[in-house]
Amino acid sequence: MTAVRQDAWSVEDDLILAEVTLRHIREGSTQLAAFEEVGEKIGRTSAACGFRWNSCVRKSYEDAIGIAKGQRQKRSYLKKQPSVRGAQVAALMIGEIEEGYGRSEGLNENTLSIDAVIRFLRQWKGTFHEAGRQLKMLERDLRDKEDELTDLRLENERLSKEINLAQSDYRVVNDDYKALIQIMDRARRLAFLNEEEDEMKTRFKMDANGNLERIE
Repeated sequence: MTAVRQDAWSVEDDLILAEVTLRHIREGSTQLAAFEEVGEKIGRTSAACGFRWNSCVRKSYEDAIGIAKGQRQKRSYLKKQPSVRGAQVAALMIGEIEEGYGRSEGLNENTLSIDAVIRFLRQWKGTFHEAGRQLKMLERDLRDKEDELTDLRLENERLSKEINLAQSDYRVVNDDYKALIQIMDRARRLAFLNEEEDEMKTRFKMDANGNLERIE
């Protein structure tokens, strides 16, 4: 259980509260989660951390809060773009670093300490590592997509050849079929004419006296 402290807030406590809260805002987490994390670090309740943030510390970090919210929106946008290139991720991280340095330059001697600078540098070291990991993942996804596209192109070429061959075979069979129909039709007409000629031929037979007699 988090301890309850009654002593006054130190500059170090305020820096931890500001750093953790801004990180949670930047990463899309809640301020309640930030207050709970700070409470565990400095031995205070999350309610006390929330009260301290809203009543005192927040006023000194309005610009930093705006930057953190902008970074959160960029991260959220990138997560919704699976085809984004690694260069975009790297550009985003570089932009965040520039904004972070700009924010650190605005701190005065009352709010800046060596420990805070060390934490700040460690934080951006982790950010660089995360950017490198995301870049490798995106490069791997890109290679997979390129391989898939190559396979699809080869499959398309194979199917196109099969279609062309099938069309050629169809034309040959169709031409043969038409020729067969013409031959059968011609044979049918010849048979019909032969029957007519046989019917038209005059038939004779010889009678008992040796005379030819026409048969009707």
